[in-house]
Amino acid sequence: MNWHIVEDLIKKAQRDGQFDNLPGAGKPLPPDEFAHYPEDIRMVMRILKNSGHDDEAQFVKEEMSDLQNQMKKATQREKTELEQQYNQRLTQLNRMLSKKGIKTNSSAFKQYQTELNNRLKWD
Repeated sequence: MNWHIVEDLIKKAQRDGQFDNLPGAGKPLPPDEFAHYPEDIRMVMRILKNSGHDDEAQFVKEEMSDLQNQMKKATQREKTELEQQYNQRLTQLNRMLSKKGIKTNSSAFKQYQTELNNRLKWD
């Protein structure tokens, strides 16, 4: 890509005053929550967080995985209770992702959910 085009557009916007009076102008930037990570990993951590892979979501995903493993070994009666717990965690995860602006009703998520439901069917 020709970066000169981008630079010229930015300079023109500056001359035209398009960057004047922006919200937060003159105020310090908020502290970087990823400052304790090595510099080359910070962007990866931001991307993961923005895609819903933060500590809280990861914990719920791990709980769901544990419930799946328990269901494989459980009796039919136990499976029903574990399935309810699993569905509660799935709802919790969807709610968390929705609050973060991550759409959980995408076709990819629906396909994943269908595959997951098929794996969890009990005969």
